[in-house]
Order: sequence, then C-alpha cells, then structure tokens
Amino acid sequence: MGGSVFNIGLTGLNAAQMNLATTGHNIANAATPGYHRQSVVVQASFPNVTGEGVFGSGVDVRTVKRAYSEFLDSQVTMSQGRLAYLAAYQAQITQMDNLLADPNSGLTPSLTEFFNTVHELGADPDSTATRQGVLSGASTLVSRFQTIEARLSGMFAAANSQIKDMVTSINGLAKEIASMNHSVVVAEAAGGTHAANDLRDQRDHIISQLNKLTGTTTAVQADGAINVMVGNGQNLVIGDVPLALEAGLSRDDARRLDIGYAGVGGTSIITPSLTGGELGAVLAFQRTELDSALSSLGRIATVLAHEFNAQHRLGQDLSGVPGGDFFRITPPEVLGRAGNTGNAALSASIVDVAALTTSDYRVSYAGGNYTVTRVADATSSTFASLPQTIDGVRIALDAGVPANGDSFLVQPTRAAARGIAVALVDGAQIAAAAPVRTAPGLNNTGQGVIDGGVVNGPPPTDANLLQPVTITFTGTSTYSVTGTGTGNPTGLTFVSGSPIAYNGWTVAISGAPKVGDTFTVTANTGGISDNRNVSLLAKLQTGSSVGGTSSYQGAYSQIVAGVGSKTREVKVATAAQETLVRQSESAQQSMSGVNLDEEAANLIRYQQMYQANAKMIEIASKLFDSLLTL
Repeated sequence: MGGSVFNIGLTGLNAAQMNLATTGHNIANAATPGYHRQSVVVQASFPNVTGEGVFGSGVDVRTVKRAYSEFLDSQVTMSQGRLAYLAAYQAQITQMDNLLADPNSGLTPSLTEFFNTVHELGADPDSTATRQGVLSGASTLVSRFQTIEARLSGMFAAANSQIKDMVTSINGLAKEIASMNHSVVVAEAAGGTHAANDLRDQRDHIISQLNKLTGTTTAVQADGAINVMVGNGQNLVIGDVPLALEAGLSRDDARRLDIGYAGVGGTSIITPSLTGGELGAVLAFQRTELDSALSSLGRIATVLAHEFNAQHRLGQDLSGVPGGDFFRITPPEVLGRAGNTGNAALSASIVDVAALTTSDYRVSYAGGNYTVTRVADATSSTFASLPQTIDGVRIALDAGVPANGDSFLVQPTRAAARGIAVALVDGAQIAAAAPVRTAPGLNNTGQGVIDGGVVNGPPPTDANLLQPVTITFTGTSTYSVTGTGTGNPTGLTFVSGSPIAYNGWTVAISGAPKVGDTFTVTANTGGISDNRNVSLLAKLQTGSSVGGTSSYQGAYSQIVAGVGSKTREVKVATAAQETLVRQSESAQQSMSGVNLDEEAANLIRYQQMYQANAKMIEIASKLFDSLLTL
C-alpha cells in the first residue's frame, strides 16, 4: 500500500509541476501577440482493482491544450482585415480631400480670378495692361491645373510604390507561413496526438498579419498544415510551399501595376480579385478615386480649352487678325496593349465636349469588328469599321491593320490637365472684338435699331463672313438683302427683334424702320473699343457645358463634394469598424487571453498541490521505513 501511495504522490507531483510550468509559460507570454492561454489536461490514472476494492492510482497528464475558438479567432481576423482596409483607404482619400478642397490651392480661386480678368477686359478692351492681365490669369489657371494634376499623379505613383512594398511583404509572410507549416507538421508527427500549440499560435499570428495586408481564406489539412488563399481563392501557400507574387507593369496601361504569380505569363493576373486588406484598399483607391479625379479634372480642362478656343476663333484681335487658339490642350491618349500582334495605329479626338464623360474606353478587335467598351459601366458597342464617335470622342484607325485579340485603351481626358497651356504670347492677340460690325444708314428716317451682331459658331466660319451686306427696307414690314453669298432675296417679312442670319453672322433689327432705310453688315477693320467677342468669352464661365449640366466651377465642386462625401463615409465606417474590432478582440481574449490575476491564483494553487504531493511522498517514505524496522 505504501508503494501505491508513493506512486500516487509522484503522479500528483508531476501534474503539479506541469501545471506550474504551464502557468509560468502563460505569464511569460501574457503580452505575446497571437498567444492563446494554455492549460494542462489531466485525468485519473487507470485504477488498481483488488479484492478489497478498486483503488485510484493517481493522475495522468494527457496533454497541454490552448484556449482556442475557431469562430472567435476568425471573427477577430476578419474584423482586423476590414479595419486595415478602411484605415488604409481613409489615409489615402483624406490626403486627396485635403488637396482638392483647400480654399487656397484648389481650382476654384484660379477659375474665378481668370474669368474676372476676362470681365475686366470686356470693360476696357483697348487696355494693354488689362490684356496682359488676362494672359497672367490664364497662366495662373494653367499652373493650378498642372499642380493639382501633378499632386494626384504623385499619389498614383506613391500607390504603385506601396503596392510593390506590400507584395514584397506578402511574399515574405507566405514564406514564413510555409516554414511554420513544416515545423507544425514535423512537431506534431513526433508528438503523436499532441498539438504544437506555440507553433500554431505563431502561424495564426502570421496569417493574421497577412490578412491585414490582403484578405485571406484558409483550409486546414489533415497533417496540421494550413493552406492559405488570397483574392477569390487563388493559392498563396500550399502546405510548406509558398507561391510568390509579383507586381509588374499592366499590359493595358504601363502607368499602373498588375499583380500576378511570379514567373507566370499574363494569364496569371489576379489584381481584380485582390479586394481585401491594405493592398485591396490601395488598389481600389487607385482604380476609383484617383482615376476618376484625374479624368474629371482633365475633362474640365478639355471643355474649358475647347470652348474658349472655339469662341476666341470667332473674334479678331487688335490688329484685325482672326482669333486663334487661346489654349493648347493635350489630345486624347490611345495606348496599345502590350502583346498586340497587329500593326494598327489608332488615334482619338474630341468632337463634342458637352458629351464627354470621365470614363476610359477599351477598343478590342476580333472577327473583323471593333468593340468599344466604356470602362466605367462596361457598356459596349460593336462596329464593322472606324472611325466612330462615342460620347463625343472620335476614334479612328490611322494606319495598319489590327490582329484578332488586339486591344487599345483610349483615355480622352486623363492627361488634359497636365498638358493644358496658354497658346498666346501677347495680349494684343486676344480676340476681344467681333470680325463684323453693323451700322444704320446715314439717311435713315425711321426708328429702326440694329444690334452689334454675333458670329455664328463654331469655326470654321463662313467664307463670305467679311463680305459687305446691305439690308434695305422696301416697306414697313418687308426688306431685301444684297451682298455676296446672300442670294440677294427680296420681299422678306420683317418682325421686330427677329434674327437675320447670312454669311455666318446673325443680327437683329428692332423698332420701326421706314421705307428706304438701310442697315449694313461689314468687316470690322479696326477692332478697337469692341468687346463683343470678349463678352461672349466671359459668359462661358456660367455655361452648363461640362457633362451638359455643369459650369467649370460647378464641375470642380462636384469633384470636391464627391471626394468629401467618400472621405466622411470611410471615416464613419472606420470608427464603426474599430468598435467591432474591440468587441471581437474582447470576446476572443475573454476566452483565450492570459489573465494575470487568474494565473497568480493558479500559481498558489499548484504550489500547494506540489507541496501536498511532496508531503504524500514523504509520508509514504516514512511508512516504508517503519516497515523496515519491524
């Protein structure tokens, strides 16, 4: 019986020692990220069956388990991954919002100042200083377009740099997970049915870090290894084999990066599926906010330049020379896809600025047909030949022949804000005057009045624009027209204030002319003190030409409002997600975390257990000694 008591004490002593060691391990790792509290699993040893009864034989230590809940841990991982996405997105879009909405560095002050100088020129069209003021205001506006575009493009390049760094980090974490898989499999194979708790904790923590970079899903294998997938189920770690990713130049647009498997061709691209974590946030910000802002800013620059140029060409400068382009603007860009096998060269031009959108367009060729797809909403149209006009953009085949599968990316406004410039170098070149002037006959006796007239646009103007034309009243309500290009009609009905249009101009006569009264429309040979065309240029400020609904400033305000709204939305979502993370972490820690107060109590309990079992061994030893003395 003494031997039995001795053995029972030994098993209890061993169990107490294991519990003390495990408790100490918990205390030591209380602040270790990803650590799960461990506990010793014990059970009563197999009893001794005797004639006197069934006697216990002590305690067996079965294993050490960790306090782990797959559900709670997965909730923490998912919520942390979502928070990483939102926090990264918020950091990016807040930077953009600060740039666009700044009352001093935004576009609105420069637009306002430029059109103020145009209005001032309308009040004093002969002033050299005022004309130079218009050019100065235009230069400031152009500089502001270019500065904002450069800042946005800088964010785009910074995003590319972040993407490269994140892919490098992802590959490093994948290697660590694969190595941990190997360690877990080896350790658990050597330990039989015992789990390698610390190794599993370390592996889970690395997977959690990976999940913050890019959303992951996992699958546990029978041998204890975990396969890790990213995106829509693309493998990243299979057992102890990591699959490396790489970020390379996109085949469609060399200014952006695509992500695929290292060493695999273009079919390996998985960029669209990477929607989680910090990487997903940067990719989404680049594809949506940055692309949209650059194209929207470029659309404003394009519409402004085209409209201002069109009206400017309808006027004449101080020397009587017809107005030329006031602004230079970068034409739409056409990017051929890397790997195209044909030799086709496509070009694009703007033919209707009011119809412009902020989308890019993909032109693909197959089976003898061209398919033009609006990237923003995937709307497609198929044509047998080019040129074709889509949303105000004329797409033409300049040379060569495309091959089946060839594609091109058309970016109508992407580079416009970067390429806009002032074309004039001298204020005297500003076409403030109209090329025609009107005058009543010197011998008129009626009360008829003719306005200054306007030139019909857009250019090119009528070849007979500057030919002299005479309007003669043959009655109180009839008139005739004479002059080259008019056809010399007679007996026309007069309605006071109604437009009269010939040779590319339109005038209106109001009042009550008398028979024999004449009115002339002739070339404006001087252009001095004439503000008719500059007044029309000034009116462009309040037109609804951007998208057919907004003014230049209104369109910019829409960009600012859209970015501001998205910034607030992401900020609110981030704050809410932080609360969810705290709640999920609290729930997980309540089960798996180390409570130092509880562990301190356990130390005392297991110390007493150790002492009690040691005492039992001491008593058993004394009993044995007593037997020996008999």
